[in-house]
Amino acid sequence: MDLFTFLMRSLSFPNKTIAEEFATHWTPVFVKKGAYIARQSEPNLDEFILLDGTATSRIYDAEGRDICVGLHRGACVLTPNIARTQTGISSVSIEATSDTVLMRINSETLTELMIASEPVRDWANNILREELAQKAGREWCLAALGGAERLAWFRQRHPMYETFFVHTLIASYLAVTPVTLSRLRARNA
Repeated sequence: MDLFTFLMRSLSFPNKTIAEEFATHWTPVFVKKGAYIARQSEPNLDEFILLDGTATSRIYDAEGRDICVGLHRGACVLTPNIARTQTGISSVSIEATSDTVLMRINSETLTELMIASEPVRDWANNILREELAQKAGREWCLAALGGAERLAWFRQRHPMYETFFVHTLIASYLAVTPVTLSRLRARNA
């Protein structure tokens, strides 16, 4: 998918001209499988749209163990900068799990465009609202549901993700062990 087509999926852009102008501010980035788009504890001032490919968001503890907090499949907006950084330092690592095609824009540039253009502001605010709703939905799932219900929730929210992501990442995202996920998948195939 190209950036203009992705932007036009949003109802925020009343005409093609505004979306075309907005698209000119983004830069394409190609990231190979296994490379990082952002690294935890390192500066990151960019916003990203994943046009094609897959990526994960993970948080690492002091011993290097990781927890998957996001699974991303293009075309989508990666977690907005304001939700994944503190004072310009990334709180998560985002890793390409396949070769990816991204579009990148500096978050300050996006803020300036949001101030200057109501459609851009509406688009960005809708993206942030959707991201916060998705994060709240995952938190609710982890707090309120058992393993089988978590898997059902995941399948309903993320159809086909089981074919795009390794099951250890899905297990981490659902806060279950890989063995538990395997048993749940066998029971609910």
